[in-house]
Amino acid sequence: MPSDIVRVVYRKYDGSAHRDYPARRLAEDDLGVWLGVTTGTESVYHGRPSVEKIPFVLLVPHDAWWTGMFNPPPRTSEVYCDITTPANWRGDTVHLVDLDLDVVRRRATGTVELRDEDEFADHRARFGYPDDLVASAEAAAKLLLQALGDGTEPFATAYRKWLSLVV
Repeated sequence: MPSDIVRVVYRKYDGSAHRDYPARRLAEDDLGVWLGVTTGTESVYHGRPSVEKIPFVLLVPHDAWWTGMFNPPPRTSEVYCDITTPANWRGDTVHLVDLDLDVVRRRATGTVELRDEDEFADHRARFGYPDDLVASAEAAAKLLLQALGDGTEPFATAYRKWLSLVV
């Protein structure tokens, strides 16, 4: 029986720490596992202790090259997707490798943007990203650029019921 608490661990491709925090398992459906993070949750960001000031919901999809973070105001990003390796679940811990690229939808304008292409290129060269990993990451970013803009679920309304549980 899975625990109500899941540990979310993001690392970079070279194994260095990126993000690490506990989240509450809200549900699992055909889209993936929905996790809630409340205000005041203690976390680690780039190896430094941090405390979440704004709650959010994280969707860890089944077998996809991304995770989706859904945010309430005042965060300027309504949806923030990290391009990652597919989730690797070990018990109640989910391990993800952050591949630098992010796809974001801005709250005020609905603008969808691809971010951190320079970091992706730098890490691709420095860490030696294999060609198949690069192709999968770029394909995920392309898919998300379309999906965040055209009303595809879970990016239209599906996330709202889960977000309402943590705000």
